[in-house]
Amino acid sequence: MFNAEKTKDALVQWIRDWFERNGKGCNAIIGLSGGKDSTIVAALCAEALGKERVIGVSMPDGCQGENDADKIAAYLGIRYIVAPITAITSAFHETDLGWSHQATLNLPPRIRMAMLYAISQSNNGRVSCNCNLSEDWIGYSTRWGDDSGDFRPISGLTVTEVRQIGYVLGLPSQWVDKTPDDGLPGSSPDEVKIGFSYETLDRYIRGQQEPEPETVTSGRAPP
Repeated sequence: MFNAEKTKDALVQWIRDWFERNGKGCNAIIGLSGGKDSTIVAALCAEALGKERVIGVSMPDGCQGENDADKIAAYLGIRYIVAPITAITSAFHETDLGWSHQATLNLPPRIRMAMLYAISQSNNGRVSCNCNLSEDWIGYSTRWGDDSGDFRPISGLTVTEVRQIGYVLGLPSQWVDKTPDDGLPGSSPDEVKIGFSYETLDRYIRGQQEPEPETVTSGRAPP
């Protein structure tokens, strides 16, 4: 049985230990999308390291807004940076080397990761990867984009378990229960794109439900 309280405490200690070994005194750099994963990772890091050592970064593209990232940073009391990537993505499109549709979709996450590392190197930081086990299991991430980072606090937790950690942290339900959305151009909810619910996938991952044909694609297990 999953114990959210004990798991939260273990994650907080793991983050402290990781920074002690891999960046003593460094700051945690979190790409804040406004979604549950980055919000919960930021909250865990704030508890583990102290609010003063956590930097949330919002990177809107085009007409995208900050998607509550500013409100989340204010609620957590962490430092907040807005770094729009519109000019960078526009420059790629203007180059027009025959980008495929998939390359165009995956461009913003890769630019955001480059931005996070630039901010990290300028602020004595270590970059978090906010992917969870459910996403990793089916390969639902962008290589060298949101699947990258220096440390991965929630990579061993399913979406269902991540939400439970959010509840234990006392975060507002409007962020913990927010409909998962990858934020890419022409975006739609994750579960619409993948064709089944995270609840179904999570039960399968934890061995509580037999998979239905073509329902779940096997993928990388957590580190």
